[in-house]
Amino acid sequence: MATATLSEIMVPRSKSLAGKVALITGASRGIGRAIAFELARRGAAVAVNCRSNILRAEEVRDEIVEAGGTSEVFLGDVSDSFAARRLVADVIGAYDRIDILVSNAGITRDKSMRKLTDGDWIDVIETNLNSTFYCTSAALPFMIERNFGRIVNIASFVGQAGNFGQANYAASKGGLIAFTKVLALEMAKYNITANVIAPGFTETDMTKRIPFDVMEQIKQRIPMHRLALPEEIAKAAAFLICDGDYITGQQINVNGGIYM
Repeated sequence: MATATLSEIMVPRSKSLAGKVALITGASRGIGRAIAFELARRGAAVAVNCRSNILRAEEVRDEIVEAGGTSEVFLGDVSDSFAARRLVADVIGAYDRIDILVSNAGITRDKSMRKLTDGDWIDVIETNLNSTFYCTSAALPFMIERNFGRIVNIASFVGQAGNFGQANYAASKGGLIAFTKVLALEMAKYNITANVIAPGFTETDMTKRIPFDVMEQIKQRIPMHRLALPEEIAKAAAFLICDGDYITGQQINVNGGIYM
């Protein structure tokens, strides 16, 4: 009986994203930036979206291009329905397609319920939740036409477990999880998957604002006693996009065990 060669029994490598176009909202920093680099490394042309920090977005683009990849910067405030849909149209105009959508743009306006204002509530819901609807609804017709799409929405463990002082943020991220499940049900027949990544506390500009003593308390709550790296979230996104052909409507928790 012939013995199988090593190449025949090794696990296949992840699929290349060569020829695919990925739009990542809020990609000038943090998790979005890391996802942009990871998808570019796997061959995708990356549309780097930012609302205002064009210099940082251009740094992301330039680093991708210098490494041999393809990338462009697309300005747009995705919390605005017209701007978000124009963003998607601009990406399709530049690349003639959109295969991957990562809705990552997000903000916080942390206050206890007794102090939370209408403006605090609306700003967070519009940026974290409404923007995902706007971008997704604009991208879907083109994905449906090609019978292919990979959608990854970046939520948070706060949308699952709650967190003191974050009623608006928790509602936006919990809504994002529910939205993604419905999207997965409706889009499965078009070979479009939709999944959520729910990070725990991650080393980003957002967490850098947390006072040192408070951060030490947070780390003690995390079984792994550290924050996630943005690159660890990016790898989870890349897995769903490259290898998750039969994964849809799921939440991938990348949180160090803080919520199980």
